[in-house]
Amino acid sequence: MAKTVLITGCSSGIGRATARAFREEEWTVYATARDTADVQDLADIGCETAALDVTDATQVEGVVDRIVEEQGRIDCLVNNAGYGQFGPVEDVPTDVLHRQFDVNLYGPHRLIRAVLPHMRERESGRIVNVSSVAGRVSTPGMGVYCASKFSLEALTDALRNEVEPYDVEAVLVEPGPVETAFADRTDDQFAPLDRSGAYETIYRLYEDSTVFGGQSPVAVTPDQVAEVILEAGLTPDPEPRYPVGAFADLTLKARYLPDRLQDTAYGLLNRLL
Repeated sequence: MAKTVLITGCSSGIGRATARAFREEEWTVYATARDTADVQDLADIGCETAALDVTDATQVEGVVDRIVEEQGRIDCLVNNAGYGQFGPVEDVPTDVLHRQFDVNLYGPHRLIRAVLPHMRERESGRIVNVSSVAGRVSTPGMGVYCASKFSLEALTDALRNEVEPYDVEAVLVEPGPVETAFADRTDDQFAPLDRSGAYETIYRLYEDSTVFGGQSPVAVTPDQVAEVILEAGLTPDPEPRYPVGAFADLTLKARYLPDRLQDTAYGLLNRLL
């Protein structure tokens, strides 16, 4: 019987590529997005589709119940849905901070709680949480986004050991910059901010899409990330973490630098800009 994977955030980028990758391996793929029209092309290649807003607990429970009813199993959950709220910490209103956590942390938590009873009962399952190098190294202008990913990393580290007795595994995938529209939506993310006027250098940095957007020379493709997610989902004995790309490897090593040295580097960058 074909294995079953539930993937969130399949409307574009990494989620879409991941759905295609699992489908090519002949998995039964449930590709979800807030609007099913956005994943119609995935239905055309044999994926099952469903509307799923990860901030809606009723939708989460409904999709998981549907999969269990139709397939009798959920072998893998890929928590991919997310977005990046940029902006200096002072300028981000608390309700915007809450929205960031609702999608990037509470959303995966809702899915995890919904699938785990079924995985524990079968004593088999894999949870792949798509994090970021920003979940290990925090940078100016990304404090809110980094906080959500740091939290996802902490949640997954605890979860990995909690579910190990039930033969369920929890894995993190940590891309660096990716060639998607993720960072190209900075104008939308800056719109709700209360600009204090104190951080214009940071705004200029993030408005330059060649630094953090799809034009970045260090960006990896969605297909490259999908290949790593597929490996994290399929390999018999997965690693706790999977960085994606040379830039991600280098950035994760940088976290071992003394904090004062990291701060000095940010200060030099600020002066250069």
